[in-house]
Amino acid sequence: QVQLVESGGGLVQPGGSLRLSCVSSRNIFDFNTVGWYRQAPGKERELVASVNFGGTINYADSVKGRFIIFRDGAKNTVWLQMDSLSPEDTAVYFCSARILRANYWGQGTQVTVSS
Repeated sequence: QVQLVESGGGLVQPGGSLRLSCVSSRNIFDFNTVGWYRQAPGKERELVASVNFGGTINYADSVKGRFIIFRDGAKNTVWLQMDSLSPEDTAVYFCSARILRANYWGQGTQVTVSS
């Protein structure tokens, strides 16, 4: 069983930054893809950023130029650096990892952007 544990969420003012981390119980390079999703109240869960085994990165258009996803295999960790945050980024952020047809999710971490 794979466990993904997120941390780093919180309350931040518009224009501020946060860094989310996701620690995996399994070597992150075992996964086909690791990434971050978010779900705002009343909305569907959406992809924020992902990176596949080969290093190809994909960002949602709404976060391009503001968010960066990166990983460290030695630490089995995936991070999401979020800059220039706006209230529209407020959501619960989930770490996700996929091996073939199996998808794993973390418990989520709340990010609130408000003055």
